[in-house]
Amino acid sequence: MNVQQTKLPGVLIIEPEIFPDHRGFFLESYHASRYQKLGLPNNFVQDNHSLSCRNTIRGLHAQIQKPQAKLIRVVEGEIFDVAVDIRLGSPTFSQWTAVVLSEVNKLQLYIPAGFAHGFAVTSCSAQVEYKCTEYYDSKNQVNILWSDTAIGINWPIDAPILSDKDSCAPVLKEIQDKLTHF
Repeated sequence: MNVQQTKLPGVLIIEPEIFPDHRGFFLESYHASRYQKLGLPNNFVQDNHSLSCRNTIRGLHAQIQKPQAKLIRVVEGEIFDVAVDIRLGSPTFSQWTAVVLSEVNKLQLYIPAGFAHGFAVTSCSAQVEYKCTEYYDSKNQVNILWSDTAIGINWPIDAPILSDKDSCAPVLKEIQDKLTHF
């Protein structure tokens, strides 16, 4: 397993060991003790699975009082996966990093608590699975506008398909009073 640090401390790109043969391949998508040695939590409590069509953007989403760390992977298709540091006082506050996750490269992205997450589907469709360290809590969720110019994400999509809540989300500056200090 190879691990690469991104420009945001704690956000990791994980390349699992793949065992291909004439039948296909095998990989461990999660192994608690191995991932814990990398500094990842082993207290994942919820697994999520989404299916989205091309040009969909989901996010940017985070939970404030019960922040979630996430381990994301793509089962089918390809996404441009984004993490944004929303920890007040962090030296990388409002900065973002992204990686392409796909069924072909089999990479995973680990996003610690205190970061917003979003992704854009760049293939015909994409099935995304991710583990979370806290349960989803709609009362605790904040949304940040995907096109917030102060963050400046270079999305690979010009006219995204969005949910109602994502299309009218506030910019980061408008929700700063809800955020916690690093």
